[in-house]
Amino acid sequence: MLDSSTPEALPLAGLRVLDFSQFLAGPSCALRLADLGADVVKVERPDGGDLCRGLVLADQTFEGDSALFHTINRRKRSFAADLKAPADLARVKALIAGADVMIHNFRPGVMERIGLDAASAMALNPRLVYAAVTGYGEEGPWRDKPGQDLLVQSLSGLAWLGGDAHADGSGPPVPAGVSMIDVITGAHLVQGILAALLRRGVTGRGGRVDVSLLESALDLQFEPFTAFLNGDGSQPARTAENHASVHGAAPYGIYRTRDGFMAVAMTPMDKLAQLIGSDALAALAADRGGWFRNRDALKQQLQQDLLAQDSAHWLAILEPAGVWCADVLRWPQLTAHPAFAALGMTQTIRSASGATMQTTRCPIRIDGRRLYSAEGAPRLGADTEAIAREYGLPSSPSSSFAP
Repeated sequence: MLDSSTPEALPLAGLRVLDFSQFLAGPSCALRLADLGADVVKVERPDGGDLCRGLVLADQTFEGDSALFHTINRRKRSFAADLKAPADLARVKALIAGADVMIHNFRPGVMERIGLDAASAMALNPRLVYAAVTGYGEEGPWRDKPGQDLLVQSLSGLAWLGGDAHADGSGPPVPAGVSMIDVITGAHLVQGILAALLRRGVTGRGGRVDVSLLESALDLQFEPFTAFLNGDGSQPARTAENHASVHGAAPYGIYRTRDGFMAVAMTPMDKLAQLIGSDALAALAADRGGWFRNRDALKQQLQQDLLAQDSAHWLAILEPAGVWCADVLRWPQLTAHPAFAALGMTQTIRSASGATMQTTRCPIRIDGRRLYSAEGAPRLGADTEAIAREYGLPSSPSSSFAP
């Protein structure tokens, strides 16, 4: 496997991207474009910059900003500008005139008030791909609600899908342990941008790409949501045992073993009963048409059976027989495993001062090469004057920010 940190060799080398976005969804899109070779200029307000610089997780900071900020904004450059100051706004418009892509995630109406809405920006640069993230779209009663991951997981029904129903149906909603809606929305925006750039290569004109957290959350649920749309209109019932899918038949779920947990995916219940040597499970599984209808009873019996042995015991029996199953690992176990080492999924990034921190690499491989970059996130405004010189912009006191 070849590795690469050479931007000239990457598919998006030479592409100019302006990233006005904050927090996760928009910046994660811009990060992926940067990973693929684009020159991403992060346009930030001089007073504080991206609010994510102060969003500290696990009490971890790096070079005065949150470690999260450095993870999601590595390999970008920072241009400080006050969009409410006429001189700075003129400089930013000059950047837009020379850019290929512009990304923002302001609430609906904000860019219109500033004068950087899609129509205005594309009037400056007809080849521009204008990409925007909103929480709930440009219209409707939720358009002005805060577009935040946990809130969208809750409103979209995704949080409800998590967790067990409990015997009395009282199981609480359980959100995902990661900001999955932000990340998938950023990925959708990347897809739209690349499609618009391909069209521009044919027609010479840019275009507008819009995504929303809510639409991405619904798309993420397409399997169960499609079943709901084509059903009787009632909320699907969560299983009371080992919940993993509202529409999954037994044994689909995660089970406790004598020393931990293991996952069991799609497999014939009668085959599973035979392999683990359970007469009680075999009797329940004899009704092949009832593996969904009777899934709670089947899962309860399977759970009772699997508690008799360690995970390794069951995996040694089930995996060679072709059963789709896996250990449930925590991060210390995962990172110590040879399978994790084979991925080369981590990298060291370095700040301008030489400080280092560990994070993930781009998960995409190009021409068989993993994509690494040691360049960390920029200090606020660190590249303002260098970028201004590249674009031939006049200097501006309000944006010539020296960190």
